Amino acid sequence: MDIILLGPPGAGKGTQSQRLVDARGMVQLSTGDMLRAAVKAGTPVGLKAKAVMEAGELVSDAIVSALIGEHLDQSRGKGAIFDGFPRTQHQAEALDILLDERGRTLAHVVELEVDEEALVERITGRFTCATCSAPYHDRFKPPAVQDTCDVCGGHEFKRRPDDNEQTVRTRMAEYRAKTAPVLPYYEERGLVSRVDGMASVDEVARQIDAVLDAAA
Repeated sequence: MDIILLGPPGAGKGTQSQRLVDARGMVQLSTGDMLRAAVKAGTPVGLKAKAVMEAGELVSDAIVSALIGEHLDQSRGKGAIFDGFPRTQHQAEALDILLDERGRTLAHVVELEVDEEALVERITGRFTCATCSAPYHDRFKPPAVQDTCDVCGGHEFKRRPDDNEQTVRTRMAEYRAKTAPVLPYYEERGLVSRVDGMASVDEVARQIDAVLDAAA
């Protein structure tokens, strides 16, 4: 079963993808992760991507499609979770071709719906232990003892530099403008389901499982 997870940055796509990998033996195809791995490994596609990125340009749809095609060939017999692709209708059409060439069919598109204000709070409040990377949140999951990691007892914490309100709102606006418009393309085919991305991790996973089980 091949599926797409859609939602703005911070909606929880990565977390839910990993749960599907663990529970269903699926393969997560994250374009960002794949590009970095291909560049590091020096594959033919990776070398092309590296040259483009070093020139300060955006990686073309053709390069991304070639990369996804490689990973689909490597993951035969396993369902794929597309995370970060497609971002445009042109990419959606390219994905249809990639799947069709391999005798595969997209089963479902699951959008994690979120509330922008709540998402801003969720993202800007998160931080991790600098020693063991245990996750925390200013409001929802502070350390039991202030300034002390519950896991390793460390006293140093860090935040991602892009976990700030301006960046989050910019990414939300970009998602609405560029990625959300691919939804009608899939809605016409009856492939889209929506789940409450603001629910707990377990509840979001339960809703996604219900969608996939019904599709199966």
